Amino acid sequence: MKYLVGFSRIFVGVLFIISGLIKLNDPVGFSFKLEEYFSQGVLDLPFFEPYALAIAIVVVIIEVLLGVMLLIGYKPKFTVWSLLIMIVFFTFLTFYSAYFNKVTDCGCFGDAVKLTPWESFGKDIILLVLILVLVAGSKFIKSIFRNATGAVVMVLSLLGCIIFCYHVLNHLPVKDFRPYKIGANIEEGMLVPEDAPKALYEYAWRFKVDGEDKIVVTNGDYPSVEGEFIDVETTEIQKGYEPPIHDFAIEKDGEDFTSIYLAEERLVAVIAYDLAKSNSETFHKVKEVTDEAIRRGYKVIGMSASGEDRSNEFIEEYGLNFEFYFTDETTLKTIVRSNPALLVIEKGTILQKMHYNDLDELNLKEPKNGIYFNLDLKKSLDSVMVLDQKYRANWTPENWSKQIEIDSSNLDYVEKIMKEHGYPGKSIVGEKTASAAWYVIQHSDKIDVYIDEIKQAADNGELPFRLYAMMLDRHLMYNDKAQIYGTQGSSYFIGSPKEINFIWPIQNHDSVNILRKGVFGTTVEEYGKDLFGDDFEFKNITIEEALKIKNSVN
Repeated sequence: MKYLVGFSRIFVGVLFIISGLIKLNDPVGFSFKLEEYFSQGVLDLPFFEPYALAIAIVVVIIEVLLGVMLLIGYKPKFTVWSLLIMIVFFTFLTFYSAYFNKVTDCGCFGDAVKLTPWESFGKDIILLVLILVLVAGSKFIKSIFRNATGAVVMVLSLLGCIIFCYHVLNHLPVKDFRPYKIGANIEEGMLVPEDAPKALYEYAWRFKVDGEDKIVVTNGDYPSVEGEFIDVETTEIQKGYEPPIHDFAIEKDGEDFTSIYLAEERLVAVIAYDLAKSNSETFHKVKEVTDEAIRRGYKVIGMSASGEDRSNEFIEEYGLNFEFYFTDETTLKTIVRSNPALLVIEKGTILQKMHYNDLDELNLKEPKNGIYFNLDLKKSLDSVMVLDQKYRANWTPENWSKQIEIDSSNLDYVEKIMKEHGYPGKSIVGEKTASAAWYVIQHSDKIDVYIDEIKQAADNGELPFRLYAMMLDRHLMYNDKAQIYGTQGSSYFIGSPKEINFIWPIQNHDSVNILRKGVFGTTVEEYGKDLFGDDFEFKNITIEEALKIKNSVN
């Protein structure tokens, strides 16, 4: 009995300390697990949910302290009876979870070791037996210190737990056991190996044969039974491989942007699983660091499970210069234990994870080519873009007169910008805003002046090449020359109400679709129908024919 108690004492004590420290390393994660237990449909104790973090901290500290007390033999009777009460409670929870399939992971060892509900229950049964041995043989548990020294060890252990807990709560877990740890590649974590085991299912088919129920069990094939099919019951008999990351998505308005953002070379993601529960005071700092990230050429997005209205409120209230996308709340809680938090990602690989208290330590690369993004200029050009389209969609003589005034003002502004910065392309104002100056010039009589700068911007990747192609075609058309890419159409009224629509003449029109394929993705015939309607039939006319139509109107 003495040796059995000695073995049980070391095994249980070490296991409780390890289990407790793993959870103490991530008390927020353990609190999420407690929230699952407290939720409706499990233990139906939702009134405990607001206190889940406090309960988690108390439970794991007690778990560590009891392990230490057992190892050093401090107050052995109190210790073993406390262990017994705790393990009885844990055994009940794990049995309840396993039998009713309520919580699929007990969180006994945090994210370090994943156990199925029945594995967790089996582990607790073993501990229960060993602790009963300790209760029965408590007289063999001798203290290795004097009482005063033992008390000092326990006080130091308690202080150590409190300090450690305070640190991880105000920063991040010291050791990250999750699939989203620093250095992990999210896309690789979602891959399923070709040789991965597949899930196996058993199908119980129920038929009515000669007035009686007949059940035929197969592994998927529909059975050959002469009778009336009633229903089928499916049972999973072998789980298939589940990748470490299986529920990660970045969505907005029903569209999936996951692959787009995981391909970004410089991405900063603001993680806030629930904006209503976020530490809102820190969003002033979030704005500061994300603005600096944008200036350095990073793409910045928000990821939250909160609704669009709540997200827009935060954007407006704190002047945030990024949009929020939807990601599942549980996934966001798994990614990082801070609300809000920042991630720096490079082509899907997590380089940095920052608690909101550590945002000053964010390490951002210098901008490419030394060009800093200009947020103020972006905002101004975004306004210009809105004004450029203000009256164009609703043409009336009065609106057209207003639009001409706006175009003149916009052109003056863009010309000043180009003198100071050169063409304001995507490295200065972002990809979305990079076309603003192009639209203003395209709608002006200054195309001849700026066509070379537009070409240079396109050659340098500051502007999509298709925009240069469109301006070049318009430049050629305005100079009564044949265009190259077939992007410019013309409409003329030859006496009311007869209208002539045509694509302005094209150089080498036999091969124009080859050029268009790599730039626009559509043929000139398809473009003509988009421009003038499905009844339009493309015909390449000569310059002479086009000028004759044009001059007859003038």
